[in-house]
Amino acid sequence: DVITFMTEPLGDTLTLAGPIEVELMTAISSTDADFMVKVIDVYPERFEYPQAARSYLKSNYPMSGYQLMVRGELFRGRFREGFDRPLPFKPEEITPVNYTLYDVAHTFLPGHRLMIQIQSSWFPIIDRNPQKFIDTYHCTVEDFVMKQMIKIYHQQGAASRVILPVVKK
Repeated sequence: DVITFMTEPLGDTLTLAGPIEVELMTAISSTDADFMVKVIDVYPERFEYPQAARSYLKSNYPMSGYQLMVRGELFRGRFREGFDRPLPFKPEEITPVNYTLYDVAHTFLPGHRLMIQIQSSWFPIIDRNPQKFIDTYHCTVEDFVMKQMIKIYHQQGAASRVILPVVKK
């Protein structure tokens, strides 16, 4: 499952440069979870390349509505207090999960949208997490068979946020 936040079409350019800070307030029904945050540039529905670009692209690939991932990073929740201190979650307890996505350098053009997606898996790019605080590398098939509820809070008193490094003009 994926939770998505998206702006209206941008009226001006928006340039991001630097690290992206993620501050999630979450509660899960088990003892471990992964958190994948993606920053995406959504092309306009009627996107066309500028005439000057068409001559050297040698392609008219349709990009209308295309979602270009600008930056994405998965974080295993058990390491929220440090990679040397893995900790289980307490089920249903609101818990902060903070981490930094690597630097970004990207300009969103007018008419494009900025999209943020949060999800709990990126398999097969990143190994599966059984969503339990157990040794992932010695799991059995049965360890991966369970349902999990992951809540991402975004209200007063428990606000999640993604802090973008906006370059001022």
